Amino acid sequence: MEPWRGLSPDVADVVEPQLPAVSEEILETIGREIPEYARPLEGNFGRGVHRGVREALAQFAALIRDPDADRGSSREVYISLGRGEFNNGRTLDALQAAYRIGARIAWRRIASASLEASLDGKTLALLAESIFAYINELSADSTEGYADAQSEQQGERLRRERQLVIAMLRSPAVPIDELKALGNSAGWRVPQRMAVLICHERDLAEITRVLPIDVISAPVDGLGCIAVPDANGPGRLGQLTEAVGSRTAALGGDTSPTRLRESWDLARTAFKASAAGVLPAVGLMRSEEHLVDLTIFESRDLITRLGDRCLAPLSDLTPKARTRMADTAVAFIRHQGNAAEMARSLHIHPQTARYRIAKLRELFGERLDDPDARFEIDLALRAGGLEPAGRN
Repeated sequence: MEPWRGLSPDVADVVEPQLPAVSEEILETIGREIPEYARPLEGNFGRGVHRGVREALAQFAALIRDPDADRGSSREVYISLGRGEFNNGRTLDALQAAYRIGARIAWRRIASASLEASLDGKTLALLAESIFAYINELSADSTEGYADAQSEQQGERLRRERQLVIAMLRSPAVPIDELKALGNSAGWRVPQRMAVLICHERDLAEITRVLPIDVISAPVDGLGCIAVPDANGPGRLGQLTEAVGSRTAALGGDTSPTRLRESWDLARTAFKASAAGVLPAVGLMRSEEHLVDLTIFESRDLITRLGDRCLAPLSDLTPKARTRMADTAVAFIRHQGNAAEMARSLHIHPQTARYRIAKLRELFGERLDDPDARFEIDLALRAGGLEPAGRN
C-alpha cells in the first residue's frame, strides 16, 4: 500500500521547505528521549543516524513528486541501520522508537504547514496516512537488516562450531592448546570431559535447540554430532533423554577432548547397531551399557564364520530342536553344567535337564569341557540371535 500515490505532486512544494527544521528536531528529540541514543551523534553511529533522517525526509518528498522513484539506495540506508543495531548489541526497540518519534514530529510540522497552505481535509488525511505508511516501510527495511546480520552471525558461529567439532574428532588427535584456541574463536570453552551424542542429521537442530547452551553441534559424515560437556554430570542424562524423546540417538563414552574420536566411534557403532535392529530404535542409547552387543555387532562377519564352524553339530536338527539345544547349550555354559540350576533357568524338570545334557554331549563331545570351545559356542549363540529361554 502506497497512499502517497494519491497525493498531487504539488504537495511536495509544501513539504520540502519544512524538512531541514524537521530533521533538526528529530535528531534533538531522539537524543533526549531515547537513552541508547543519548550521546553525541558522531563517528559511524552519528553519521548513520544523520544520514538516515535526512535520507528519509528527502525520499518522502521525492515519492510525492514521483511515486515510481527508485528506493534501492535509500533502502540500503535503513537496512544498514538495522544491521548496526545488531552489531552494537542492541535490540530494535530503540530504532523503532526513533522511527515513531520521526513520524510524530514530521506529521506535526508538515500538518501545520499544510494548513497554512490551505490544503483540503482529504489531502491532509492522505498525507498523514502516507507519512505513517512510509515510516512503517523504513522500519521494515531496518528489521530486514537486523535479521540479516543476526543470520550471518549465527552462520559464522555454526561454521566455527563445526570447525571445532571436526578438529576434536580428528585422528591423530589435535593438541589441546589448538582445540582451546578454536574454542575461543567459537565462543565455547573446551571442557575437561565430554562425550559425543549422535543422531540423525534431520534431528540435529531440534535436539540441540532444547539442550543447555553449553553443548555444540555440527553435521558430520551425514549424521548429527553433539559434543556434550560432562556427560555423566548431575542431571545431564535426564536432559539428554528429554531432548532426544522418541527420536533415535546414541551417547558415546565420556572422555577428554583430545580423545573424542573414541566417543564418536562408539556412539556411531551403537547408532548403526540400532539401525540394524540389534539395539533399540527409539530413544537415547548409552553405548557403554551395550559393549558386549556392540563388540559382537562390529565382529559379526567373523563371528558368523565362527558360528558356522562351532555350531555345526546343531545344523542337522529340526528348527525346533535346534532352538531347544541352543537354549540348553547356553544354560550349560552359564551354570557350568549344574542340572538343577539349568532346570530352573529353562523352566524344565531336572530329569529333562539331565537328558538334554546327555544329548548335548552327544552333539559336542569333549568340546563342552574345553573352556575355549565353550566360549566360542556361547559367543556364536549370542551373535546368532538365539535368545535362550529364561535368560536375562
